[in-house]
Amino acid sequence: MLVLKFGGTSVGSAQNIKKVAQIVQSFNEPLVVVLSAVSGTTNTLAEIHCLLEQNKNDEACKIIDSLELSYHSLLDALYASEYYQLKALTFIRKSFEKLRKLTAEQEILAQGELISTHLFEFYLAELQIDAALLSALDFMSIDAQGEPESEKIKAKLLNITEETSQDIMITQGFICLNHLDQIDNLKRGGSDYSASIIGAALNAKEIQIWTDIDGMHNNDPRYVDNTFSIEEISFDEAAELAYFGAKILHPQSVIPAKENNIPVLLKNTFAPKSKGTIIKNCEASYGVRAIAAKDGIIAMKIKSYRMLLAYGFLKKIFEVFEKYQTPIDMITTSEVAVSLTIDTPTHIDKIIEELQAFGKIEVDNNMSIVCLAGDFSQNSKGISASVLNCLTKIPIRMISYGGSDYNMSLLIDTENKAEALNLLNKGLFDKATLKQTQLIEQFG
Repeated sequence: MLVLKFGGTSVGSAQNIKKVAQIVQSFNEPLVVVLSAVSGTTNTLAEIHCLLEQNKNDEACKIIDSLELSYHSLLDALYASEYYQLKALTFIRKSFEKLRKLTAEQEILAQGELISTHLFEFYLAELQIDAALLSALDFMSIDAQGEPESEKIKAKLLNITEETSQDIMITQGFICLNHLDQIDNLKRGGSDYSASIIGAALNAKEIQIWTDIDGMHNNDPRYVDNTFSIEEISFDEAAELAYFGAKILHPQSVIPAKENNIPVLLKNTFAPKSKGTIIKNCEASYGVRAIAAKDGIIAMKIKSYRMLLAYGFLKKIFEVFEKYQTPIDMITTSEVAVSLTIDTPTHIDKIIEELQAFGKIEVDNNMSIVCLAGDFSQNSKGISASVLNCLTKIPIRMISYGGSDYNMSLLIDTENKAEALNLLNKGLFDKATLKQTQLIEQFG
């Protein structure tokens, strides 16, 4: 059993959906195919809900009409026969009639995956490929804290798949039911997470994440030239990179796979013969394996002489962030100050107001975290120095080192991000540096 997940770009057009079908047909073993919504659909659905909340119903209706027409164009290009064009068109009309009656955000957002999976099933049927469509709402569930109910999911999914005769099973990523049996989701990028949860539940041989990139790159190709795909990386390194900005993978998606020792293969839908990147339980390589950057970071410094030699001070600080369900990315401390970062401004004003009771607060916006993944264990020599030597021209606001054996993180101003990524790429990955690293690894 393999689990194949295809992202929004992979099903973003009729031509791309046909490529996905070709990939699916190339396997000679049972498959679960997990699909995202057609590219752009989820953003449009979020916009529709936002307009409805503002009582801008006429504007929302115009966008719904426009979105429906875009699907009509997709159907014309996707199906060859009049029968399946009409079948798909009837389904789209009913789906959008339902959409016009919805008001709850999660129900509106769920329509994208429900549409894409039905259209893909129709297309496979037109190709005379027998496939079963499984509703994720029949097995995927989360508890009151938003965490997947692994045992319940496993029991339900095993029961469903055992009763399914088809070797190809199609289902939705992203969507689920919550503890109140209401339609909910696994948050943005959650289709990767869905695939990993399904793979773990079915004890799959491998989970494949198909996107529009040749695997995980050593650096961000949007800002750096001459990046290269990494053939193999550990779960721990991949998790660090995903959390700190590597867009190819949802940060939580590797957790179920790692816990069940199931390899995750990152592949390119548009270059299926490329090797891609395999993520598995393996040792971190010597030196820096890859770099990613996360934008939209807010840095906060809480300075107070009451902190000096005081116990319980940090606990009180953390309780403020816990109260507003705001996670902290990085943290450094001195005798009289705590510096930390968050990546969401939702409750920033209330957080600042409460923190002022503890001392002077300084806030910096428009910051980025540069994450370097690799072997940063205590036995490694010179790795952190080689990183900092690359950035002598870049002001560094914070450094996080030692919290993980697989990560070193630097906080910089976002306007310096592209330059920093290029300097690190040149200093850590050019041929001369790589040769030197190999010699160190060989001879110590």
